[in-house]
Amino acid sequence: MHRRAAALAVPLTAIALAVSSCGSIPDEWRTPAFLRMGEDELDPRLPEVAGEVGEEPEVIFPDNEPPDEELSGIVSEGSGEDELVRNDDLLVANVAQYQWTAPGEGEPVEGQSSYETGAPDLVRMEQMPEYITEGLVNQPVGSRAVFVFPPLTEEERTQAEAAGQPAPEGASVLVLDVMDRYNKGAVVPGEQSSNGGGDLPEVVQEGHSEPEITISDNDPPEDLVVEPLIEGGGAEVEEGQQVIVQYTGVRWEADENGGHEPFDSTWSRAGDPFDTTIGAGAVIEGWDEGMVGQTVGSRLLLVVPGDMAYGETEEEAMGGPVGTLVFVIDILGAVDNPPPAEEPEADPSAEPSDGADEEEAAEEGSEE
Repeated sequence: MHRRAAALAVPLTAIALAVSSCGSIPDEWRTPAFLRMGEDELDPRLPEVAGEVGEEPEVIFPDNEPPDEELSGIVSEGSGEDELVRNDDLLVANVAQYQWTAPGEGEPVEGQSSYETGAPDLVRMEQMPEYITEGLVNQPVGSRAVFVFPPLTEEERTQAEAAGQPAPEGASVLVLDVMDRYNKGAVVPGEQSSNGGGDLPEVVQEGHSEPEITISDNDPPEDLVVEPLIEGGGAEVEEGQQVIVQYTGVRWEADENGGHEPFDSTWSRAGDPFDTTIGAGAVIEGWDEGMVGQTVGSRLLLVVPGDMAYGETEEEAMGGPVGTLVFVIDILGAVDNPPPAEEPEADPSAEPSDGADEEEAAEEGSEE
């Protein structure tokens, strides 16, 4: 998850984003009855959450004190069983946080809502506490969940204040809308319309396996090459967005054994999709220029010259792969990032300082 990690782990009793202890759930399993919670089965102590999934929720707080235990429920279940959340998924979720301060009273937490920023969260299930994951596993995409964390104890409040952290009043409430999911080993759909070849590397990828990249003895191209192997039908990737990708990278130059083993690959991490901001300098220039403007659902062959990667020499690369690099990238998804925080406006009534006051104070201090 790239934002609001603390919001998904409050209160302090659940601050650690521990790896879920749930076991692996086979895809052919369907949602057990005890996880299928209709409205009639929700705990009556939960706040009422109204509105459509994917739109800002309306939260109505019960006329009773916030509970002193963790509560959760699925207030709206998505349709279909082909897109069920797994315990090792990367989720795209809209998240909103509220404070339940007194009977019938509560308020949104400023800056802690996807609907406020216009950008969803990326939630890695393996990094979430079990209490979060157990409520989401096996729920369909399009589901809305609500979580209630009890008020902090006096000991927890003291610990928070000592650590310089805010200690909110009342219970914390999270409303989470599951908008999409990406499982380990996910690839873009469709058959390759091109395998590359000719003066370019040849790419063969069967099903969900790691791409096989074959590079000829030709000299590499001098400029960036972007060759769509599968042209996706999604929206164009925009500068500054967060992209979710599967990728493999090799050097154009063969190693001492004459091979082209991947220097980096999501497949070496069990096919766990990678997410990063694109077009903003967070990755190499070849990725920034090569992916912006491409469509979601595309598989790209990128040939990136060293000056748009890590460098042409060992000294330039500083431990990274040297020279021209070849990538096969599946663009699984792209979502907006939140806008940058606004700088506080200067007080127009304040007189600009020329530094004289500071110099005078320094002189007085030296005289003492």
